[in-house]
Amino acid sequence: MDNPPPVALTIAGSDSGGGAGIQADLKTFQAFGVFGCSAITAVTAQNTKGVEAVHGIPGDVVRAQIDAVVDDLAPAAVKSGMLGTAALVATVAERIRCHGLDNYVLDPVMVSTSGHRLLDDGAVDEIRNDLMPLATVVTPNLHEAGILTGRVLEGPDDLAQAGRDLLEMGARAALIKGGHLEGDEAVDILVTNQGQRTWSRPRIDTAAGHGTGCTLSAALTAGLALGMSLEDSTDAAIDFVARALREAPALGAGNGPINHFLPGIPGD
Repeated sequence: MDNPPPVALTIAGSDSGGGAGIQADLKTFQAFGVFGCSAITAVTAQNTKGVEAVHGIPGDVVRAQIDAVVDDLAPAAVKSGMLGTAALVATVAERIRCHGLDNYVLDPVMVSTSGHRLLDDGAVDEIRNDLMPLATVVTPNLHEAGILTGRVLEGPDDLAQAGRDLLEMGARAALIKGGHLEGDEAVDILVTNQGQRTWSRPRIDTAAGHGTGCTLSAALTAGLALGMSLEDSTDAAIDFVARALREAPALGAGNGPINHFLPGIPGD
């Protein structure tokens, strides 16, 4: 291959059901034409109906995975998802600093769609203090943004204020995913030091939705790896998730996966 593809690294948990976590990230990287690498932080037993078990990977093994990828494959962008514990958050932050990794997308995964807690209480402060200042962009959903900022978020103005709070914690940008807001519109807001931009789309009536947060942050990471601007990467990521939701395969008896077979950027 004359022009090898850009490389992206995901640091996250594995989903045995294939719809979220590492599996969703790697599928999304592939859809965007980006070579995906991974550092697995936990092995989960889950499907569309919920999480049955979680086994955390030791911190030294996570560290070794990150080092092995960075030392040989030089990722152009990196994202983190499920980290689980304060100790692992600190490990990931230390490796990002040590390697000088840029284009870092922080997806602060705290609770699964089915309600299973995926992050220790003590890890929230570690995310605020250790990871937030390293983030090119942080991508919390409504509930995660509320936990990180201590705010009650009930409308678009609240999302924008939460984004500004996250910038004050050190993130260079914040994409607040408002899919859980009440109403007929799904609203996402990107806040940067230059201002803000809002995406608003009609809510899609579907039984699918498992892995949407992982997929969006992975798509955004892929865009950055491809050299796209943050705003263009966000636009492509939101569009990809919307298309993947509309064309979701009918799989599983619960909150089904979305369609990762689609091209990341239409026409590519």
